[in-house]
Amino acid sequence: MVLKFKRNLLKSPTINELSFTTLIAVIVLILILFMLSSSLTFQNGIEVKLPKAVTSDTLQEKNSVISITNENVIYFNKSVVTIKELEKILKNPKIQSRPFLIKADRRASMGRVVDVWDLCRKLGIEKLNIATNQANQ
Repeated sequence: MVLKFKRNLLKSPTINELSFTTLIAVIVLILILFMLSSSLTFQNGIEVKLPKAVTSDTLQEKNSVISITNENVIYFNKSVVTIKELEKILKNPKIQSRPFLIKADRRASMGRVVDVWDLCRKLGIEKLNIATNQANQ
């Protein structure tokens, strides 16, 4: 007596037999993941807490910005630079003709602020301002 079993007529799915909608759903999920991860790594800018001053004016012109953080890191238009690199950048005549704004954190070393100010003056930059917040009187 020989027993004959019915073979499973359904095969296990292979990669070629995956559902098209499943593939699209996976691709959409991956795209959403990339969009969310890129927005979470976005930096809002350089954090600088400006000192307060009673005598401050509002600037009307668009300025090139030199930022100095509380850790004495120098940024030129949101790019990290050393004092030597800043000197090379500021030697460009097109850049020298623009007005400059120094945004120094209130906890930045006065020596670093003076270094940047002195460099600008040495290179002949005349339109030089320092950013402050309006002090409450």
